[in-house]
Amino acid sequence: MKEYNAVFTCAEGCDEQYPLDEVVYKCKKCGGLLEVHHDIEALKDKSADEWKKLFASRSNTTAWPYGSGVWSKKEWVIPDIQDDNIVSMFEGNTNLFWAKRFGEILGMKDLWVKMCGISHTGSFKDLGMTVLVSMVNEMMHRGKPIKAVACASTGDTSAALSAYAAYAGIPSIVFLPSNKISTAQLVQPMSNNAIVLSLDTDFDGCMKIVQEITKDDSIYLANSMNSLRVEGQKTISVEIVQQFDWEVPDTIIIPGGNLGNVSALGKGFKMMYELGLINKLPRLILAQAENANPLYLSYLNGFKTFEALTPKKTLASAIQIGDPVSVGKAIKVLKDFNGIVEQASEDELADAVALADRTGMFCCPHTGVALAVLIKLAAAGKIAKDEKTVVISTAHGLKFSEFKVGYHDETLTGVKSKYANKAILLKPDANSVRDILEQELKKR
Repeated sequence: MKEYNAVFTCAEGCDEQYPLDEVVYKCKKCGGLLEVHHDIEALKDKSADEWKKLFASRSNTTAWPYGSGVWSKKEWVIPDIQDDNIVSMFEGNTNLFWAKRFGEILGMKDLWVKMCGISHTGSFKDLGMTVLVSMVNEMMHRGKPIKAVACASTGDTSAALSAYAAYAGIPSIVFLPSNKISTAQLVQPMSNNAIVLSLDTDFDGCMKIVQEITKDDSIYLANSMNSLRVEGQKTISVEIVQQFDWEVPDTIIIPGGNLGNVSALGKGFKMMYELGLINKLPRLILAQAENANPLYLSYLNGFKTFEALTPKKTLASAIQIGDPVSVGKAIKVLKDFNGIVEQASEDELADAVALADRTGMFCCPHTGVALAVLIKLAAAGKIAKDEKTVVISTAHGLKFSEFKVGYHDETLTGVKSKYANKAILLKPDANSVRDILEQELKKR
């Protein structure tokens, strides 16, 4: 096999380069974020068909570590890592769900939902964390004096980090905003024996603290400003096209908070395009909650300016971020992919979840933001009825059971619960049950 290599380069265009095993998160010359740069010319030693066949031969097998949806693309992720140092739970290979009934409601026959939440910790964050923790494990085996990994989180990142770190036997530290994440999300890092620090601030405040703490190079930063995470998340793009027999969808809708995921998907599509596996790029649509919408406001002025803001509370808690780290990368990707940014209110996102759930899904509120934006743009004619459209579902709905109970009990603040479906309390009397069933079945 030909030797492939990758290095950190400055995303702002500096000529700075750093090896992937260096503890560095920003360009030392200009302070810009870094990205992992692959030697595309070297990767061209295989034809597009050869790459397709190689990926197909690995995915969903038990061959270590290539059965993973991420590590089946190892040469495109971290090519020179030792297989024995990879920390994987065979993440990825998630369902591309044909949203048949939901699509029929919107008059769309080619609507799909990429179920990234069907993963070990219940969110797409596993895809990036397998890469980051694997690289930390490799660095430790190379003698780097790393003693722990740390992140700020609105829930899902901390769950993924703590699980993968526990699997590798590496201590993890998570900084969470107090009383701003679901119980299910809080208990995950606790269960995986992370050092859990609950701070009386929001995510942006936690992010400031973790950046300060990780100035000590022995504590490695695991947030999405670390571009190793992008390498795992970009495989979502490859999986989607692979699942469509290498046909590129017209439109992809992605919920956005810290904005690493839209950057990652864009990178995946660009790599496939440059290596000849696809011959066009999709349009990317970024969906934000109205209560945490700094990129949407920037989009309204053509991205001429961007201003961080203090986000209001949103049911989509994982994207309740007002100062996203990856904003520069996200804007560049959206410009390159004919992108749109749209927002969804609390009412819209909650109703979108409930409507989708009525068609067989079980969505998280962040997926609800993307579905609400889909509904809005389809109604406005900005997404055509015949477009092959994919919505990225970022987490499993079971992590947000309090949100769902509150919706159907009609106790969510500011939400009218258009599709509420309350449990019916009855005495154990067959005639009473028959009467109610007759009434209820007429409504269905």
